[in-house]
This record gives sequence, structure tokens and C-alpha cells, in this order.
Amino acid sequence: MIGFKTVLLLAMSNVFMTFAWYAHLRELRAKPWLVAVVVSWGIAFFEYLIQVPANRTGYQVFNLAQLKILQEVITLSVFVPFAIFFMKEKLTWNYAGAALCLAGAVFFIFRK
Repeated sequence: MIGFKTVLLLAMSNVFMTFAWYAHLRELRAKPWLVAVVVSWGIAFFEYLIQVPANRTGYQVFNLAQLKILQEVITLSVFVPFAIFFMKEKLTWNYAGAALCLAGAVFFIFRK
């Protein structure tokens, strides 16, 4: 159950992180970069409110490397829909290649 809670919290925090890192490229491109920084920091604050408890909880059942790889899988899982639907990027085979590489990372980091 702790593992599921960790994944859920990390997914939620990753949504905030993805918007903090990339949404300004579309929404604030006409504003000075300092405005984008302040807005991004504001969004990232909420990301950290979720991410820190997620990692503390997750560290009870996952080791550090497993937490990191889990985060990368979640990042790609959140980023691809964000890139396609919010940023209007085209879906390419590169995303499938990245997912395949991450699947390999998951295999190696979680095997006994």
C-alpha cells in the first residue's frame, strides 16, 4: 500500500513539476524570463509539498535507486501527454524508444 501511495503522490507532484519546467514556454513566452522564473517557482512550491512526503514514504519500501527510476518512469508517463496535448508536440517513435530504455532500467534496478 505504501508503494501505491508513493507512486500516486509522485505522479501528482510530477504534474506540477512538468508545468513548472515547461508550461512557461507556451504561456509566458512573451514575458521576461524573470516572470517565468517566479511563476515556475510558485508552481514548484506545490510540487515539493507533494514530492518530499512521497519520497519519505517511498523510502520505507524502495531503495534510493528504485525511487529514482520510479520517478523517471512517472516523469515520462506525465511528460508525453503534456507534450502532445498541452504543448501540441507530435508523438514520435523517440518516445517509445525512451520508454523501452526506461523499461530496461526498471528491470535492472528492481530485480532481486
